[in-house]
Amino acid sequence: MIVMLILVFAMIPNTSGNAKTINEADTELCDTFKYALINSVREPVDKAIFEIYKEDKNAPKGLTWASYDKEILKIKQVYGMGELYEITLKVYPYYLAHISYGVVEVVIHTLGELLGYKHLKTFPEGEG
Repeated sequence: MIVMLILVFAMIPNTSGNAKTINEADTELCDTFKYALINSVREPVDKAIFEIYKEDKNAPKGLTWASYDKEILKIKQVYGMGELYEITLKVYPYYLAHISYGVVEVVIHTLGELLGYKHLKTFPEGEG
């Protein structure tokens, strides 16, 4: 019986040790992870930008931001490793052909919830 169990386990291939990440992107793996993370939480960042500038009569329509034009200020592990993370970003809203309009700080968590935001700066027209 023991010999049979040993044979069965010996025949099951161990693929976890041979696994290799395939990176099909134009960036290094670490940068690819950053872009994937940031793009997965676009919705709460968009919401923060909308909330910050909704009362600004001078704000152009269609303010947006680019995932490559951001700063990750802080990543805080809320629970255990691999659980929930809180991310603080500095993003640069723009309009048209990347004409900067301001700077905002956004706090989100990896489940896509907006936790907070802060308006840091609005650029006078043509200055950003």
